[in-house]
Amino acid sequence: MSEKMEGPSLAERAVEVLTTADARAKCALSRRHAAAWFAAREAGTALPVGRAAPPDRPARPARPELVSPREVPRRRPGSRAGRIALLHAIAHIELNAVDLHWDIVARFAHTPMPAGFYDDWVKAADEESKHFNLLADCLEAAGSHYGALVAHAGMWRAAEDTAHDLMARLAVVPMVLEARGLDVTPEMIAIFERAGDEQAVAALKVIYAEEVGHVAYGAKWFNFLCGRHDLDPRETFHALVRRHFHGTLKPPFNEEKRAEAGLPPDFYWPLAEEGAAPRGPAGTA
Repeated sequence: MSEKMEGPSLAERAVEVLTTADARAKCALSRRHAAAWFAAREAGTALPVGRAAPPDRPARPARPELVSPREVPRRRPGSRAGRIALLHAIAHIELNAVDLHWDIVARFAHTPMPAGFYDDWVKAADEESKHFNLLADCLEAAGSHYGALVAHAGMWRAAEDTAHDLMARLAVVPMVLEARGLDVTPEMIAIFERAGDEQAVAALKVIYAEEVGHVAYGAKWFNFLCGRHDLDPRETFHALVRRHFHGTLKPPFNEEKRAEAGLPPDFYWPLAEEGAAPRGPAGTA
Protein backbone atom coordinates (compact mmCIF):
# COMPACT_ATOMS: atom_id res chain seq x y z
CA MET A 1 0.00 0.00 0.00
CA SER A 2 1.47 3.37 -1.02
CA GLU A 3 2.28 6.00 1.57
CA LYS A 4 1.13 9.58 1.28
CA MET A 5 3.76 12.23 0.70
CA GLU A 6 4.23 14.62 3.59
CA GLY A 7 3.84 18.33 3.12
CA PRO A 8 1.01 20.71 2.27
CA SER A 9 -2.16 19.24 0.83
CA LEU A 10 -3.23 20.03 -2.72
CA ALA A 11 -5.90 22.42 -1.46
CA GLU A 12 -3.33 24.24 0.69
CA ARG A 13 -1.02 24.53 -2.32
CA ALA A 14 -3.92 25.90 -4.35
CA VAL A 15 -4.55 28.60 -1.75
CA GLU A 16 -0.85 29.48 -1.75
CA VAL A 17 -1.08 30.20 -5.48
CA LEU A 18 -4.29 32.17 -5.04
CA THR A 19 -2.73 34.36 -2.33
CA THR A 20 0.44 35.14 -4.32
CA ALA A 21 0.13 38.58 -5.88
CA ASP A 22 3.06 38.88 -8.30
CA ALA A 23 2.04 37.42 -11.66
CA ARG A 24 5.32 35.73 -12.57
CA ALA A 25 5.73 34.41 -9.02
CA LYS A 26 2.16 33.11 -9.04
CA CYS A 27 2.81 31.21 -12.26
CA ALA A 28 6.15 29.83 -11.04
CA LEU A 29 4.52 28.58 -7.84
CA SER A 30 1.63 27.14 -9.83
CA ARG A 31 4.01 25.15 -12.01
CA ARG A 32 6.00 23.89 -9.01
CA HIS A 33 2.87 22.68 -7.23
CA ALA A 34 1.59 21.02 -10.40
CA ALA A 35 4.91 19.23 -10.85
CA ALA A 36 4.82 18.07 -7.22
CA TRP A 37 1.27 16.73 -7.63
CA PHE A 38 2.12 14.71 -10.71
CA ALA A 39 5.46 13.50 -9.35
CA ALA A 40 3.72 12.21 -6.23
CA ARG A 41 0.98 10.55 -8.29
CA GLU A 42 3.56 8.81 -10.48
CA ALA A 43 5.54 7.66 -7.44
CA GLY A 44 2.46 6.21 -5.77
CA THR A 45 2.79 8.67 -2.87
CA ALA A 46 -0.18 10.84 -3.73
CA LEU A 47 -0.61 14.20 -2.05
CA PRO A 48 -3.80 14.43 0.00
CA VAL A 49 -6.40 16.73 -1.51
CA GLY A 50 -7.13 18.09 1.95
CA ARG A 51 -9.13 21.21 2.77
CA ALA A 52 -8.22 24.88 2.73
CA ALA A 53 -10.22 28.09 2.57
CA PRO A 54 -9.60 29.99 -0.68
CA PRO A 55 -9.88 33.78 -0.66
CA ASP A 56 -13.00 35.38 -2.11
CA ARG A 57 -10.70 37.03 -4.63
CA PRO A 58 -7.15 36.07 -5.55
CA ALA A 59 -4.20 38.30 -4.77
CA ARG A 60 -3.27 40.62 -7.62
CA PRO A 61 -0.24 42.80 -8.39
CA ALA A 62 -0.49 46.57 -7.99
CA ARG A 63 -0.50 46.83 -11.77
CA PRO A 64 -2.42 46.52 -14.01
CA GLU A 65 -5.02 48.94 -12.74
CA LEU A 66 -8.36 47.14 -12.94
CA VAL A 67 -11.20 49.16 -14.46
CA SER A 68 -14.75 48.52 -15.63
CA PRO A 69 -15.10 47.01 -19.12
CA ARG A 70 -16.37 50.35 -20.42
CA GLU A 71 -13.11 52.03 -19.39
CA VAL A 72 -10.86 49.55 -21.24
CA PRO A 73 -9.84 51.31 -24.49
CA ARG A 74 -10.94 49.63 -27.69
CA ARG A 75 -8.15 47.66 -29.32
CA ARG A 76 -7.26 48.34 -32.95
CA PRO A 77 -5.05 45.37 -33.82
CA GLY A 78 -3.95 46.88 -37.12
CA SER A 79 -1.43 48.99 -35.19
CA ARG A 80 1.54 47.91 -33.10
CA ALA A 81 0.02 49.56 -30.03
CA GLY A 82 -3.24 47.74 -30.67
CA ARG A 83 -1.49 44.39 -30.90
CA ILE A 84 0.34 45.08 -27.62
CA ALA A 85 -3.02 45.90 -26.03
CA LEU A 86 -4.47 42.66 -27.38
CA LEU A 87 -1.57 40.62 -25.98
CA HIS A 88 -1.99 42.38 -22.64
CA ALA A 89 -5.71 41.57 -22.56
CA ILE A 90 -5.07 37.89 -23.35
CA ALA A 91 -2.32 37.71 -20.71
CA HIS A 92 -4.80 39.09 -18.18
CA ILE A 93 -7.30 36.39 -19.12
CA GLU A 94 -4.66 33.68 -18.78
CA LEU A 95 -3.58 34.92 -15.35
CA ASN A 96 -7.18 34.82 -14.19
CA ALA A 97 -7.44 31.29 -15.59
CA VAL A 98 -4.50 30.19 -13.42
CA ASP A 99 -6.47 31.32 -10.37
CA LEU A 100 -9.77 29.90 -11.63
CA HIS A 101 -8.32 26.42 -11.98
CA TRP A 102 -6.62 26.44 -8.58
CA ASP A 103 -9.78 27.90 -7.08
CA ILE A 104 -11.89 24.97 -8.31
CA VAL A 105 -9.43 22.62 -6.59
CA ALA A 106 -9.57 24.39 -3.22
CA ARG A 107 -13.15 25.67 -3.21
CA PHE A 108 -14.78 22.35 -4.02
CA ALA A 109 -12.40 19.98 -2.22
CA HIS A 110 -15.30 19.01 0.05
CA THR A 111 -17.12 17.44 -2.93
CA PRO A 112 -16.05 13.81 -3.35
CA MET A 113 -14.47 13.52 -6.80
CA PRO A 114 -12.16 10.98 -8.46
CA ALA A 115 -8.43 11.70 -8.50
CA GLY A 116 -8.70 12.33 -12.23
CA PHE A 117 -10.70 15.49 -11.50
CA TYR A 118 -7.69 16.94 -9.70
CA ASP A 119 -5.30 15.66 -12.39
CA ASP A 120 -7.26 17.60 -15.00
CA TRP A 121 -7.52 20.92 -13.17
CA VAL A 122 -3.94 20.86 -11.90
CA LYS A 123 -2.80 20.21 -15.47
CA ALA A 124 -5.02 23.04 -16.71
CA ALA A 125 -3.59 25.42 -14.09
CA ASP A 126 -0.07 24.42 -15.09
CA GLU A 127 -0.82 25.07 -18.76
CA GLU A 128 -2.45 28.43 -18.04
CA SER A 129 0.67 29.40 -16.11
CA LYS A 130 2.75 28.50 -19.16
CA HIS A 131 0.36 30.51 -21.36
CA PHE A 132 0.72 33.61 -19.20
CA ASN A 133 4.50 33.36 -19.31
CA LEU A 134 4.47 33.00 -23.10
CA LEU A 135 2.34 36.12 -23.46
CA ALA A 136 4.34 38.08 -20.88
CA ASP A 137 7.46 37.19 -22.88
CA CYS A 138 5.76 38.49 -26.04
CA LEU A 139 4.88 41.76 -24.31
CA GLU A 140 8.45 42.20 -23.09
CA ALA A 141 9.82 41.43 -26.55
CA ALA A 142 7.56 44.20 -27.86
CA GLY A 143 8.94 46.68 -25.31
CA SER A 144 6.02 46.46 -22.90
CA HIS A 145 5.09 44.29 -19.92
CA TYR A 146 2.08 42.89 -18.09
CA GLY A 147 0.72 45.71 -15.96
CA ALA A 148 1.63 48.47 -18.40
CA LEU A 149 -2.01 48.92 -19.46
CA VAL A 150 -5.35 48.88 -17.65
CA ALA A 151 -7.25 45.60 -17.51
CA HIS A 152 -10.79 44.27 -17.18
CA ALA A 153 -11.97 44.33 -13.54
CA GLY A 154 -14.83 41.88 -14.10
CA MET A 155 -12.78 38.78 -14.87
CA TRP A 156 -13.41 37.19 -11.47
CA ARG A 157 -17.19 37.68 -11.57
CA ALA A 158 -17.86 34.19 -12.94
CA ALA A 159 -15.97 32.69 -10.00
CA GLU A 160 -17.95 34.76 -7.50
CA ASP A 161 -21.27 33.89 -9.14
CA THR A 162 -20.53 30.15 -9.00
CA ALA A 163 -18.63 29.95 -5.71
CA HIS A 164 -21.16 27.63 -4.08
CA ASP A 165 -22.04 25.36 -7.02
CA LEU A 166 -19.48 23.10 -8.68
CA MET A 167 -21.76 22.26 -11.59
CA ALA A 168 -22.40 25.94 -12.25
CA ARG A 169 -18.66 26.63 -12.10
CA LEU A 170 -18.00 23.93 -14.70
CA ALA A 171 -20.83 25.19 -16.91
CA VAL A 172 -19.83 28.84 -16.86
CA VAL A 173 -16.03 28.83 -16.75
CA PRO A 174 -14.73 26.06 -19.03
CA MET A 175 -17.92 25.36 -21.00
CA VAL A 176 -18.86 28.99 -21.73
CA LEU A 177 -15.89 31.31 -21.14
CA GLU A 178 -13.07 29.03 -22.23
CA ALA A 179 -15.16 27.72 -25.12
CA ARG A 180 -15.42 31.34 -26.27
CA GLY A 181 -11.65 31.32 -26.53
CA LEU A 182 -11.90 28.54 -29.10
CA ASP A 183 -14.16 30.81 -31.17
CA VAL A 184 -11.95 33.90 -31.20
CA THR A 185 -8.37 32.62 -31.09
CA PRO A 186 -8.06 31.70 -34.80
CA GLU A 187 -8.68 35.33 -35.80
CA MET A 188 -6.18 36.53 -33.19
CA ILE A 189 -3.58 34.17 -34.65
CA ALA A 190 -4.34 35.61 -38.10
CA ILE A 191 -3.81 39.18 -36.79
CA PHE A 192 -0.29 38.38 -35.62
CA GLU A 193 0.47 36.34 -38.74
CA ARG A 194 -0.39 39.39 -40.85
CA ALA A 195 1.91 41.48 -38.65
CA GLY A 196 4.75 38.96 -39.01
CA ASP A 197 4.99 38.46 -35.23
CA GLU A 198 6.21 34.86 -35.13
CA GLN A 199 6.63 34.79 -31.34
CA ALA A 200 3.02 35.80 -30.72
CA VAL A 201 1.74 33.39 -33.36
CA ALA A 202 3.63 30.51 -31.76
CA ALA A 203 2.31 31.41 -28.29
CA LEU A 204 -1.28 31.67 -29.45
CA LYS A 205 -1.08 28.35 -31.29
CA VAL A 206 0.05 26.64 -28.09
CA ILE A 207 -2.81 28.29 -26.20
CA TYR A 208 -5.36 27.35 -28.87
CA ALA A 209 -4.33 23.68 -28.86
CA GLU A 210 -4.34 23.34 -25.08
CA GLU A 211 -7.55 25.26 -24.40
CA VAL A 212 -9.50 22.53 -26.19
CA GLY A 213 -8.47 20.22 -23.37
CA HIS A 214 -9.63 22.67 -20.71
CA VAL A 215 -13.09 22.91 -22.26
CA ALA A 216 -13.12 19.11 -22.51
CA TYR A 217 -12.33 18.79 -18.79
CA GLY A 218 -15.32 20.99 -18.04
CA ALA A 219 -17.63 18.95 -20.26
CA LYS A 220 -16.33 15.64 -18.89
CA TRP A 221 -16.81 16.49 -15.22
CA PHE A 222 -20.09 18.30 -15.82
CA ASN A 223 -21.46 15.18 -17.48
CA PHE A 224 -20.01 13.07 -14.66
CA LEU A 225 -21.89 15.09 -12.04
CA CYS A 226 -25.09 15.03 -14.10
CA GLY A 227 -24.83 11.24 -14.13
CA ARG A 228 -24.21 11.16 -10.38
CA HIS A 229 -27.37 13.22 -9.76
CA ASP A 230 -29.48 11.67 -12.56
CA LEU A 231 -29.80 14.99 -14.42
CA ASP A 232 -30.15 15.66 -18.13
CA PRO A 233 -26.84 17.34 -19.10
CA ARG A 234 -28.20 19.61 -21.83
CA GLU A 235 -31.20 20.88 -19.85
CA THR A 236 -29.08 21.32 -16.72
CA PHE A 237 -26.41 23.22 -18.64
CA HIS A 238 -29.01 25.58 -20.11
CA ALA A 239 -30.58 26.23 -16.70
CA LEU A 240 -27.25 26.90 -14.98
CA VAL A 241 -25.91 29.19 -17.71
CA ARG A 242 -29.13 31.19 -17.79
CA ARG A 243 -28.96 31.56 -14.01
CA HIS A 244 -25.27 32.32 -13.56
CA PHE A 245 -23.88 33.74 -16.82
CA HIS A 246 -24.49 37.44 -17.40
CA GLY A 247 -25.07 37.91 -21.09
CA THR A 248 -25.73 35.73 -24.10
CA LEU A 249 -23.51 33.42 -26.06
CA LYS A 250 -22.36 35.12 -29.24
CA PRO A 251 -21.88 33.36 -32.56
CA PRO A 252 -20.06 32.58 -34.75
CA PHE A 253 -19.02 29.43 -32.93
CA ASN A 254 -16.02 27.22 -33.65
CA GLU A 255 -18.21 24.16 -33.97
CA GLU A 256 -15.35 21.83 -34.92
CA LYS A 257 -13.22 22.60 -31.85
CA ARG A 258 -16.25 22.73 -29.57
CA ALA A 259 -17.24 19.26 -30.75
CA GLU A 260 -13.68 18.06 -30.18
CA ALA A 261 -14.04 19.29 -26.60
CA GLY A 262 -17.34 17.48 -26.11
CA LEU A 263 -19.72 20.41 -26.61
CA PRO A 264 -22.45 19.56 -29.17
CA PRO A 265 -24.33 22.41 -30.90
CA ASP A 266 -27.56 21.79 -28.98
CA PHE A 267 -25.74 22.84 -25.81
CA TYR A 268 -24.82 26.35 -26.93
CA TRP A 269 -27.00 27.41 -29.87
CA PRO A 270 -30.17 27.70 -27.76
CA LEU A 271 -28.28 30.12 -25.51
CA ALA A 272 -27.07 32.32 -28.37
CA GLU A 273 -28.17 35.92 -28.64
CA GLU A 274 -31.80 36.41 -29.55
CA GLY A 275 -32.47 36.26 -33.26
CA ALA A 276 -29.32 34.32 -34.08
CA ALA A 277 -29.71 30.94 -35.72
CA PRO A 278 -27.31 28.33 -37.07
CA ARG A 279 -26.36 29.12 -40.64
CA GLY A 280 -24.58 25.94 -41.55
CA PRO A 281 -21.46 23.98 -40.59
CA ALA A 282 -18.70 25.98 -38.89
CA GLY A 283 -20.71 29.20 -39.20
CA THR A 284 -20.83 29.13 -43.00
CA ALA A 285 -23.79 30.47 -44.94
